[in-house]
Amino acid sequence: MISPFNSTFLSPTKLFRRLSVMLAISDASNKSQHIIARQTHLSSSMVNNYMKSLRREGLIRVAGSTNRTQTYHLTDTGRNVLRNDFLAYSAEIVQLYGAVKREIAMILRSFYDEGIRTVVLFGAAETAEVVHAALKSTDLVVIGVVDSDRSKHGKPFNGLIVQSPDKLLKIMPDAVVITSFGKQEEIYNSVHNAVGDHIQIKRLSDINI
Repeated sequence: MISPFNSTFLSPTKLFRRLSVMLAISDASNKSQHIIARQTHLSSSMVNNYMKSLRREGLIRVAGSTNRTQTYHLTDTGRNVLRNDFLAYSAEIVQLYGAVKREIAMILRSFYDEGIRTVVLFGAAETAEVVHAALKSTDLVVIGVVDSDRSKHGKPFNGLIVQSPDKLLKIMPDAVVITSFGKQEEIYNSVHNAVGDHIQIKRLSDINI
């Protein structure tokens, strides 16, 4: 199910909220409106309005006579609408992913232009996946991945094994690329304390794009 999140630049639209409600219903028809509201980050009154609208459009049917016994079910038309809306949503996400990957690749090429050839990624999470994919269109070589989360140590990440940051001086890349968008200053200071001036430390925000 799509999980909405707070964002400065990506504000959920009416279509997105409706899609979230329909996905919640599709995931389990025995959910109350209160549970659906919590899962979709919407108010109960807003969910109730969407339920009324979906019912009028013939996209859902409601079973049960009281609020406690009511269950919500997608109709055949509703399932078709959900499928088409989700495909359209997915296409927009793919386009956004492609744009992000291109911008990150441009940043990474600027690192190469500075003389950097080998890098270690700091942070084995979703952003690192995008950075790793973007690196394939550059001449930079990833020779390691490190993370401060001990639960990730020893686990595979795109053909590499996640290691502890204290291994950086042993790996000895030209630069460490911080892939996290959060706590960048904290991570930068932590890496600098570990490697001093022996290894460059790069953030994705190090140049203007």
